[in-house]
Amino acid sequence: MNEITAITPQGKDKRRCNIYIDGRFCCGLTLEATVKNRLKVGQSITQERLEEIQLESEKNTAFDKALTHLSATRKTEKQVRTFLTGKGYLPAVVEYAIEKLRSYNFLNDGEYAEAYAESAVKRKGNRLIRMELRSKGVSDEAIDGALESLGEEQEEEGAKALLQKYMRGKTADVQTLQKAYKYLLSKGYDYDTAKSVLSAFGECEE
Repeated sequence: MNEITAITPQGKDKRRCNIYIDGRFCCGLTLEATVKNRLKVGQSITQERLEEIQLESEKNTAFDKALTHLSATRKTEKQVRTFLTGKGYLPAVVEYAIEKLRSYNFLNDGEYAEAYAESAVKRKGNRLIRMELRSKGVSDEAIDGALESLGEEQEEEGAKALLQKYMRGKTADVQTLQKAYKYLLSKGYDYDTAKSVLSAFGECEE
């Protein structure tokens, strides 16, 4: 058994409070759930019981908060999970909300990856896009599908547009082309793509 050592109001939402167990933050609860279940400082309670209370009282609240979080821009499962965890929801509540969002197709990492790649390919190479999607928690399988749907031509067109913008007002000498080459690599384009688009301006010695 664990002991509730503090119950404090949340700064940003006075209708919620933070529950501390054995001196450490455990979870957030609505004041209604706290009062209804007669939780108080000094009370002994198991982690399982706390999870039951939060799941029953807050699963719909967590779902609504996740929907609001998704309303501005689309998110990945990892981003929503991180958001809800940061709000103090216990794992069982977070998973409930994630599963419900999935069932309504509000969360779909495959579709997210496709939309992200379609937008990013205009200014980034596939390597950088892959790295960014991984950091957002998208699986390699979903990333592969998104990048395959783009095709090599779209990536090369993006590289050409980026290079033309970079070279605007510059002389196409060897030094400048070397810098342009490194610039394209930093944007996630592979060596072959960078060399291919640079050939329009002249030979670039590596």
